[in-house]
Amino acid sequence: MAGFDKRVDTYEQALEGLTDGMTMVVGGFGLCGIPENLIARVRAMGVKGLTVVSNNCGVDDFGLGLLLKERQIKRMIASYVGENAEFERQLLSGELEVELTPQGTLAERIRAGGAGIPAFYTATGYGTPIAEGKEVRVFKGRRYILEEAITAEFALVKGWKADWYGNVIYRHTAQNFNPAAATAARTTVVEVEEIVEPGALEPAMIHTPGIYVDRVIRGRFEKRIEKITTQRT
Repeated sequence: MAGFDKRVDTYEQALEGLTDGMTMVVGGFGLCGIPENLIARVRAMGVKGLTVVSNNCGVDDFGLGLLLKERQIKRMIASYVGENAEFERQLLSGELEVELTPQGTLAERIRAGGAGIPAFYTATGYGTPIAEGKEVRVFKGRRYILEEAITAEFALVKGWKADWYGNVIYRHTAQNFNPAAATAARTTVVEVEEIVEPGALEPAMIHTPGIYVDRVIRGRFEKRIEKITTQRT
């Protein structure tokens, strides 16, 4: 069963084949469930001209914000710009191409890409700048705009546990965009907190089947808290 073993030992192996100008879809929401070590490796590789698809772009000194800082991202498809001053600066200065997409639409565009659905209609965004240049159709008296699916060369995904075969379980809200991202790329790389032997995962608990996953690596994670809110006593 050696051919089914998707474990790799180094981040160099995990991201082998990633080159300039590629598209990456990256899991995570804020700093929750982001593949932080894979992102750090992309930074170290120095690849340029990337198109990155992710809910947001990390913060200034962590996550995808590191790639922004090094000018490695050419185009960003995201639903949220806040919490990252450098993202805002590059957007307003025209240094960074940005396609803002409603959050639910972004999730569905990624999911559709993984399901082999080329496009779909949604009412979200009709009558706003989001709809400019897009096909509009009427269904049961309501107007919908056509949104194209998203696929990528690489998916960078953060899981909780995986087995040797690439079956993945996510933990609580760290699931977010990760399962959809895992299905929407030619090469899917998952970093996890623990790798277990085949058969150790309860089949009903698996979120991403190994058929979608190409490489699995175990990492160590900082698990930053994006915002700390305290209550006065």
